[in-house]
Amino acid sequence: MPLIQTNGIELFYAERGEGEPLVLLMGLGADGSLWEEHVRAYEQHFRCILVDNRGAGGSSQPIGPYTTKIMAADTLGLLDALGIERAHFSGISMGSAIAQEAALSAPDRVISLTLNCSWSMCDAYTKRVFETLGNAYSLMEADDFQKLLQLIIYTPSYHEQHLSVLETAQQAALAHPSPMTIHAFLSQCEACISHHTAGRLGAITAPTLITVGDQDIFTPLPLSLAIAEEITHAEKHVFVGSGHTHHWDRLEEFNRVTLDFMLRHREAIQARRDEDEA
Repeated sequence: MPLIQTNGIELFYAERGEGEPLVLLMGLGADGSLWEEHVRAYEQHFRCILVDNRGAGGSSQPIGPYTTKIMAADTLGLLDALGIERAHFSGISMGSAIAQEAALSAPDRVISLTLNCSWSMCDAYTKRVFETLGNAYSLMEADDFQKLLQLIIYTPSYHEQHLSVLETAQQAALAHPSPMTIHAFLSQCEACISHHTAGRLGAITAPTLITVGDQDIFTPLPLSLAIAEEITHAEKHVFVGSGHTHHWDRLEEFNRVTLDFMLRHREAIQARRDEDEA
């Protein structure tokens, strides 16, 4: 399995498809494989690079502290190792915070930026959510923790319509062969709490798309709107009636909106290259 030495750790990644590189960064406690339902659409147009963030999946789980800036450096080091100069970046939740830091530290390397259910700094409410999840992961059985997480990230209507899907995922947590260590999960929680790009995001010039569910109680809508106030050229797509998992419970719409955005900017860049060559 592909492992790259970067920033003092081993980073696991997987590749799918061909075309311009697309870096996909997943959220708290999750590994890159959870992009599967999106990659099926993306890989037809892009070279998708699915990253297991520091602490997750097949990547190293070093003792903390972790920060989103450190994890952005991990990701940029992966691109260095793969010989990739520029890429599209898309991040979900914690992954979007990592993508922000990548865009700020290496702006010339970002073709486009997609920030899904994001935030630029924790308010009091969101900080308490991350603290509570960290404590729960330390104390609860895996299936009970999965149930708690589902209650936070999925809407009540999704529970009504897809309870069996959620219960299956809850039970699968008990059978996971290599669950994330407590110290790694707590370190990722701390990275989420300490994330702070507010006041700096105006420096991002890459084409940017912000997606968010208006019923998100994990990283609520105002946090994404605050990002849009700083990245004034950003496009926004609000998924009405959806929550933190709008990228899953509105899968077809999410894939269509995000793919359209990336393709538009891929084509614009290629057109400029063609003009230069002419």
